[in-house]
Amino acid sequence: MTTAFDPIDLAGTRLANRIALAPMTRSRAHGPGNSPTSSTAEYYAQRASAGLVITEGVQPSVVGQGYPDTPGLHSAEQIAAWRKVTDAVHAKGGRIFAQLMHAGRIGHPDLLPDGLINVAPSAVAAAGQVYTHEGPKPFVTPQALSEDQIRVTVGEFVSAARNAVEAGFDGVELHGANGYLIHQFLAPNSNVRTDGWGGSVEGRIRFAVEVTKAVVAEIGPERTAIRLSPGNPYNDIAEPDPQPTYTALVAALEPLGLAYLHVLEGSPEQREFTLQLRKSFSGTFILNAATEGPTGPDALALVEDGTADLISYGALFLANPDLPARLRAGGPYNTPDPSTFFGGDDRGYTDYPALDA
Repeated sequence: MTTAFDPIDLAGTRLANRIALAPMTRSRAHGPGNSPTSSTAEYYAQRASAGLVITEGVQPSVVGQGYPDTPGLHSAEQIAAWRKVTDAVHAKGGRIFAQLMHAGRIGHPDLLPDGLINVAPSAVAAAGQVYTHEGPKPFVTPQALSEDQIRVTVGEFVSAARNAVEAGFDGVELHGANGYLIHQFLAPNSNVRTDGWGGSVEGRIRFAVEVTKAVVAEIGPERTAIRLSPGNPYNDIAEPDPQPTYTALVAALEPLGLAYLHVLEGSPEQREFTLQLRKSFSGTFILNAATEGPTGPDALALVEDGTADLISYGALFLANPDLPARLRAGGPYNTPDPSTFFGGDDRGYTDYPALDA
C-alpha cells in the first residue's frame, strides 16, 4: 500500500514524500521592491522536509499585487532574492515551486504605484474590504482588461515563470483558485464578458488555458502546474454550477502534460467531484482536502486510498516546520497563532520549534 511517506516521481523530479507545503500568504516581503528576505529563506528551508514546498502567492507584475508586502517575480532584485530562498531549500534536499498569483480585482490602488488601478476580466467590484497600510478599505471597481491587455497579462505570467526558473525554482504553480485573476475569468459573476474571453464555458476557461499553454511553451510542462478551487466563494466568487466549467478546463489542460493539478476542496460534499477530476487528469494530483478544521493527520489516508497522490497542508505546516516527521510520529503538534499569520516580524514565522528542539 502506498503511503504519504513514500517517495514519488513528479514529472521527472523525485520527491521524498507525498506531503506538500500549501501556498500561504504571509505578507513579509520586506526586502527592496517587495522582495523576500533572509527570514523568508529560513522559513522555507525549515519546511524543506516536505516532498514539495509551494510558496506563497508571488505577483507576476506590479499591478498583480493584492496585499501589502507580498513578493514579486518581475524584477532583477526579486530574482536575486528568491535565489537565496531556493538555494536554502535545495541545500536541505527540498523541492520548491513558486506560486504565480495575479490578484486581479482583489486589492486596492493604494497598494500600487501612482496611477495604476486593479484589473480584472470585467469592471465588477468584489464585495468586501482589503487591508492596506492605512487600514481596511473597500475593493474598488477594477479596469476591465482589453483583449490586447489580456495578451500582455499572459506575457507577464510567462516572464515571471522564466524568472522563477532563473531564480532556481523547480517549477511554478499557476494560482487559478481563491478568487484571484484566473479564477475571476472562470466565474460567471466576475466575468460578464461577451467576447471570446467570456460568455460561455469555453470563453471563461480560455484565459486559464492560454496562460497555462504559454507558460508550458516557455519553461516546459514538467515545470508547470495549476491550482483550482471549484465552487470556492472566497473573494466574492459565485459559481452556482462549477462542474461543467472545471470538467472542461481539466479536459483542456490534460493533454499538456503538467507537473501536477492541485485542487482545493471547499467542503467535504465536493469529494465526489474531486474524484471525477482526479480520474480525468492523468498526471500527479495534489489535494488540499476539506476537513473539519485545518487539514490534519487523518488526510494522509487519502493517499493510501488513491484519492490523491500528495496532500497539501496549510496552517498545520505553518506551525510545525518539521510536519512530515510529526505526522509519522503521530504528533505532538504546535498550535498555529492566527495573530501572526500576516505581516510582522519573525514571531510566528520562523520561531515555531521543531521536535528535536
